[in-house]
Amino acid sequence: MRQWLVVAALSLVVSVSGCGGGAGGDGGPTVSGASAISATGALVSCAGECAAATPTALSIADVNRILSQAVQEAQARGTPGTIAVVDRSGNVLAVFKMTGAAATFTITSGRGVVGGLEGVSIVPSEYAAISKAITGAYLSSEGNAFSTRTASQIVQENFNPGEIGSPGGPLFGVQFSSLSCSDVVAAGGSNGPKPSPLGLAADPGGLPLYKNGIVVGGIGVIADGVYGLDLNINDVDSSVDELIAVAGSNGFEAPANRRADRITADGRTFRYVDSEAIASNPAGAPPVPGGGALITVATYKPVAAVTAGVAFSTAVSGFRLDTTTPAFAGLNAYVLDNGAGVNRYPPSAGTDGLMTAAEVTRILAEAIKIANRARAQIRQPLGSPAQVTIAVIDTNAEIAGVVRTPDAPVFGTDVSVQKARAALLFSKANTAAVLNAIPFAASPAPLQPNTPLSTYVTNMQGVIPGALTNGIAYSNRAVGNLARPFLPDGINGAGPGPLSRPLGSWSPFAVGFQLDLVRDKVVTNILAGANTGPCATIPGFNKFNGIQIFPGSVPIYRGNQLVGAIGISGDGIDQDDMIAFLGLANAGFALGTGIANAPPAIRADTVAVPGGLLRYVSCPVAPFLDTTATNVCNGI
Repeated sequence: MRQWLVVAALSLVVSVSGCGGGAGGDGGPTVSGASAISATGALVSCAGECAAATPTALSIADVNRILSQAVQEAQARGTPGTIAVVDRSGNVLAVFKMTGAAATFTITSGRGVVGGLEGVSIVPSEYAAISKAITGAYLSSEGNAFSTRTASQIVQENFNPGEIGSPGGPLFGVQFSSLSCSDVVAAGGSNGPKPSPLGLAADPGGLPLYKNGIVVGGIGVIADGVYGLDLNINDVDSSVDELIAVAGSNGFEAPANRRADRITADGRTFRYVDSEAIASNPAGAPPVPGGGALITVATYKPVAAVTAGVAFSTAVSGFRLDTTTPAFAGLNAYVLDNGAGVNRYPPSAGTDGLMTAAEVTRILAEAIKIANRARAQIRQPLGSPAQVTIAVIDTNAEIAGVVRTPDAPVFGTDVSVQKARAALLFSKANTAAVLNAIPFAASPAPLQPNTPLSTYVTNMQGVIPGALTNGIAYSNRAVGNLARPFLPDGINGAGPGPLSRPLGSWSPFAVGFQLDLVRDKVVTNILAGANTGPCATIPGFNKFNGIQIFPGSVPIYRGNQLVGAIGISGDGIDQDDMIAFLGLANAGFALGTGIANAPPAIRADTVAVPGGLLRYVSCPVAPFLDTTATNVCNGI
């Protein structure tokens, strides 16, 4: 195994060629950042580096055109709505409310569930439109274009929804990310990522926007008064929200070969839109929208005016190339910027004194080396390297460093930290006492009463004696196993996991522990027009942006001592698992300081639950672009 680690530590040197290179196939290394150029020199598509090579953004004229096209479609359908446009960093460029548009909307899964966010109907419509627009922008990249309909497909109890006997969606729980209470989202200025009022949306009507193959933002529409999801992907819907968004995106459409319906996972094809049969002619839309007005939105859009977007991969966008960290040289590593050229999360020693800055730096570097070599799951062209965000935290849940690859989807910024914090929370030996001590507070109207967090401790210990007190190391995959409405996951009819609601009271808007941790803060922030945190007050966690319950994180140990956690997000869940697990292993071998994955004897995959043992990580069988090595995580 040591011999393999030496090989794995040798990173593929990624050639950065802007938009001029060619892309390799499945059989060998890919030149990162390649784009396809036709014989006439016209750009066909980008594959990861175009935004960096050619900074591109939505202009004021672009935003007006998008709004006008959307408004014209809504008028043709006699369905006035609220329309939002954002840039890729999440800056809200405009919110337009048509005359007669509904002031509020209702959150409902259509499953007859009570509790969670189900039935909430007092939130202003503009917050739904913004959430949908941000979702389209945040889930997409130069290699993949995902819509809110795609999001709906990947957050439900089965993948695909309604496919009995299939595990939960691969991004189960991602809807509760990039929240307004997160410490990762940026308040003020132009740098992102910006918060999404309701997290990531699963209601059709949110699409990414592109210029020359580069993601430049998203459009979100709410016109039907319902913020829901698609329970049945086997039929073809005619969603007025989606059709208005389709019309608005005309001229800024995602490249056809990057759309979700060209990308597969677990042998299944994703959905993008159900219909593009618009009723209007976008070419006839006026230069600026009419039949309504631009509006302000507290926290998100303080001025009722159209503003231009910010070009991604520039310091002012909040995402830029690292040029100062020697350990990242040659790795094409990007960092989060405060908008003025300062790295928000440079590699730093843990605030608890348990990891040095050199150790954090090496963990981040080894993880990005694995990402650069890994064959992506959710990107085109085939043979592209994975694009992810990597976060390391200490045992106080403070961020010790964040690094990303150039075209990683923005949603992974917040999610990578949420994943790391989930692994940390469940791996601490005092978590039962901490959760039991959190006072139970009455939920604000109109929310149904929340579940005391102590209930989940009782549930956990009923399934796993001694849980949350015995120092077992939990990965995010293991946590997710316990947070599904079926245990084992995918066995419809089985009882719920101890962190989930039973299926009869479960929906993507009422999932159990993950939402109950943060729900009341999310709603009070919206009603107050605020962007304050933390999302929950948990002793020992100086900051908190919630947790995630899909794979891609592991705790960090020195011997049997928990010293932190690493979280990965942006590609397939097995790729995320591998980058965290193998990157940490390689860093530990290179450092020789004792930093490593959890000792096998205390990992969660030693824990028996109904149906068998929990899973710890699941790595792709043949994951790399530069070698035919298989089963690369075995024996570590």
